[in-house]
Amino acid sequence: MVVCSTMVDNPPDYELADRMALTTAAQVKAIGHPLRTTILQLLHERAATVTELAAAVERPKSTVAHHVDVLTRNGLLQVVRTRRVRAIEERFYGRTARMFHVAAEPSPAGGEESGDFNDFEVAARESAAAFGQGRLWGFIRHARISEEQASRFWERMAELVAEYDRLPRSGETMYGFAIGIYPTDHPTLPAPE
Repeated sequence: MVVCSTMVDNPPDYELADRMALTTAAQVKAIGHPLRTTILQLLHERAATVTELAAAVERPKSTVAHHVDVLTRNGLLQVVRTRRVRAIEERFYGRTARMFHVAAEPSPAGGEESGDFNDFEVAARESAAAFGQGRLWGFIRHARISEEQASRFWERMAELVAEYDRLPRSGETMYGFAIGIYPTDHPTLPAPE
């Protein structure tokens, strides 16, 4: 795992690895919850306390603290600094990596199923309102290519995701970004005669 030093004008405001493979079903399940996904996205900007996260998502601190604990126990969040506020030590949480990706076959730790998380289901749910407002930009293409070509294309897409993650946070609107490559049963033409 490569640890990168964060540039001053690039988020977030703490050091973290570029990528982390999710190797257990518990880790995959941890990022499958919409509130935990939102917390991880917020922490792309900067480290934050449970109080700040609760205010951002408009949920009770106890609820947010529970989800932060789940993410921390599964190695997706870490305490990146603390500060003393009166008699209490306040913890600032940050991600452990810029990008999390699911390993090819997560191990069945704790017997939990890992198949209940799908980035595209999340993207479809999040983008429904933008589609209704005519503010959704996207493409879908199909091509018959080799596994090697798909792997090379995936690496290029991962670089684009990393670039998006490093964009300085500015503006008033939060934008989602979904990208992927996957095998389908899309029809193909027969071989020419």
